[in-house]
Amino acid sequence: MFASPAIQGTFRFCRMACASKLPRLYRMFPLSRTDLACNCPATCKNADVPANLTSSAPLIVTAELPAPLQGWAEGLRRAHFPPERNVLKAHVTLFHALPASVLDEARGLLARFAGAYAPVAASLSAIMDLGGGSAFGIDSAGMLALRAEIAEHFHGMLTGQDSHTPRLHVTVQNKVTRAQAMALQAELRQSFRPREFAFAGLALHHYLGGPWRDAGRWSFRGTTAA
Repeated sequence: MFASPAIQGTFRFCRMACASKLPRLYRMFPLSRTDLACNCPATCKNADVPANLTSSAPLIVTAELPAPLQGWAEGLRRAHFPPERNVLKAHVTLFHALPASVLDEARGLLARFAGAYAPVAASLSAIMDLGGGSAFGIDSAGMLALRAEIAEHFHGMLTGQDSHTPRLHVTVQNKVTRAQAMALQAELRQSFRPREFAFAGLALHHYLGGPWRDAGRWSFRGTTAA
């Protein structure tokens, strides 16, 4: 099945990344491989995707890092990710795949929580070994408690993965050899110290088989401690 003329030429992904994403995208959406041909510049972390494609895409919920920490993590990703794999901004995932059908409900819930809660205390606590990558583990009882409230709200709609409490982390390297991962972890341990910070907000994204499209961001502005 081929996409309509309105869709053709508008499905834009990073020229370096799209080749590895095409098979998954082809399975997810009724588009021809011609429709999915890359025609974009070499960087497009905010993919320009037709709205009708996002309507069935799973939803990802993330916790927003404060700007200085976000910039620091982004720098590490640029330095240590394979360039063709670095199609996302640094992020802390809370839920990997909420149903697309709860988009409006999720937006309302995240907005309500962000309005009620103050920035959530957390700390970078350890270097995490991902096997083929590296991350910084994050301790935050408050964010896990807030996540539990979201999970309770969507009870019965969660995937097996999202039904379990996650190990919060921000990935700075992935899809590399075991030797490369071990080398970076050894380097990071030489200067690593626990780092206190506060999560700045919550965000929602459409998952597009690799790249994400923003579906909303909400800054914490309340007075209640999570």
